[in-house]
This record gives sequence, C-alpha cells and structure tokens, in this order.
Amino acid sequence: MTVAWTVGPTLIVAAVLIASGAAKLRAPDDAAGWEALGIPAGLRQSWLIRLHPYAELLLAAALMLLGGALGIAAAVVAVLLFAAYLVLVWRAKGRTPDASCACFGARRPITTRTLLRNAWLLLVALASLLTIGSAPLWGGVIRAALLQWPWIVLPAAAVVTFWLIGDPGSEAPAAEPRREPGEGGDGEGIEDYLRLRTPAVPVQLADGTTVTLRDLAARQPILLLSVSEGCGSCTPVIESLDAYRALLPEVSVRFLLQADPEHSALTSTDEPQTLHDPHKYFGLSLADVWFTPTAVLLGADGLLAGGPVMGAEEIAEFVDDVYESLHGRPPAR
Repeated sequence: MTVAWTVGPTLIVAAVLIASGAAKLRAPDDAAGWEALGIPAGLRQSWLIRLHPYAELLLAAALMLLGGALGIAAAVVAVLLFAAYLVLVWRAKGRTPDASCACFGARRPITTRTLLRNAWLLLVALASLLTIGSAPLWGGVIRAALLQWPWIVLPAAAVVTFWLIGDPGSEAPAAEPRREPGEGGDGEGIEDYLRLRTPAVPVQLADGTTVTLRDLAARQPILLLSVSEGCGSCTPVIESLDAYRALLPEVSVRFLLQADPEHSALTSTDEPQTLHDPHKYFGLSLADVWFTPTAVLLGADGLLAGGPVMGAEEIAEFVDDVYESLHGRPPAR
C-alpha cells in the first residue's frame, strides 16, 4: 500500500493536467475568457494563453517522471496552480451568477460542483506534494510503480474511474440543428431559417413595465444581446451596441440582462430600453444552459429569425449575416 499511496495522488493530478491541457488545445481560450475569470491584465497575453495548455502537459510529465526534490518542486507548482484555479472560479462565481470558465476546454458554467471539484483537486495535489518526495529522483512515480508493478493497479483504477465518470455536466446539451440567416438550404436568406415560436415569456423593461417577448417583437424585429457587466467575454458586445444599432436601423437592438433594472449598471430607460429576465425565463425556454454573451433575433411574426449564437466573435458575424439578409450585400467596412 505504501507504493500505491506514493504514486496514486500524483498519477491522478497528472491525469487531470493531461485531460485539461489536451482539452484546451482542442478548444483554446482567449483574452476575454481570462478577463472574465479576473486574471490580471498583465497576464492576459496572447502568447501566455497559447502556452497555457502546453505548460499543463509539461507539468504532468514532470510529476510522473521526477521524484525526490525535483518531484517536490513540480508538486509545489501543481498545488499553486490548483489553488489559483480554485480562487479564480470562486471569485468569478461571486461576481457574476452566470459566470463560466474554460477549465477543460469548452466554456461551461461555474457551479457549486465546479467549486467542489477544484477544491478536491487541490487536496489531491497536496497529497501528491506530501508523497512524491519518496519516489526515485529520475523516473518518479512511474519508476516506483514499475518496481512493484502489482500496486499500480489501484491508482490506475482510480485514474480510469475518474476519466470515465468525469463531470456529467461537462458536455454541452445537444442543441437543435439551426440555420443562421443566409445559411438556408435554398439560399433565400433569413426566410429560410428553421423557425421556432418566440417564447411568450414575461420580461421587464428598464422602466418597470412587464411585457412578453412575443408581444414586444410584434412591434418590430428584436436583436437580443444577452450580456452581463461582470462577464469579460461580454465586453466587446457591450461596446458594439451603438455600432450594431447603426448597422441595423430596421431592428430593435436591445440588451437582455439577468439582473433586475435597479441592480445592473447597463440598465437604460432610453428607447429601445434594456430588457431584464432575472428568472431566466427566456434563456431556459430555449436551452438547458444559457451563456453570456448570446444573441438571438426575434421576428415580428412571432417566430425566431436567427440564433441563438454564443461568443463575441460569433455575434459580430451573426450581425453581419442579418445585415446581408436584409440588404442583399455584406456590410461595408
């Protein structure tokens, strides 16, 4: 059991780092995502973001192949890294109820389970720090396991179990296939979009009036921009509001906020007023999980006309698609 105790925690930490690094290579994060987590501006460098997954993979290799003083040094880095991850997601969740992170590649909501997971991984990293020093200096826990190979079954089983059970919420819910404006099968643009009924859910205007989205959209098509002032990824969308309104004068471009009018710095009673959905009636009527930023186009005929699309860059492209569908040409830049 001594060998199992020596190699088990370290192999688990290494497996987590390998899974995390590989996922980040498949779905890289960006500066906006790091800003949303509260990472200081000086560290939000593009080269650091690109190297982040490789650093996790390198640390995993060091934990597996180094023991003694070198292994302890690697374990200290792992402890500091997991402690930083825990603090970042804790603070992000405290600032923004709908905060998300790209901890394992694709961006997911930060939930209580996320906090518990990161706290547990920090404890496992501390166990690795306490045990890795007894592993051989060169070869580390891999060599220790191979020297008494029967004991590798227990930590290996733990790693495989962790890999298989994972986080049941880590996979995005399957979405209905949607065509965006301009992507219809016969090339007819926005009218060829796969239409769904606009949910007749109540939302609150900035002046306190309650309306249903379907009734409001019947007056004029609405481009809803679901954002939050505490969401770093939302910043480009928030800053582009006036530009989107100038580009699409035919459409009522509005912020959809998940805070009461009196609790949001983005609240505006100027027409078109901000919309407020603190109970997430609209978002949860379209998807099990609603991220920010997200954009969706509501038609005046009571049907969805485009979206939802998520992410600042995707929203910018979506707005261009709406313009091209309405005017028959791409917007001038």
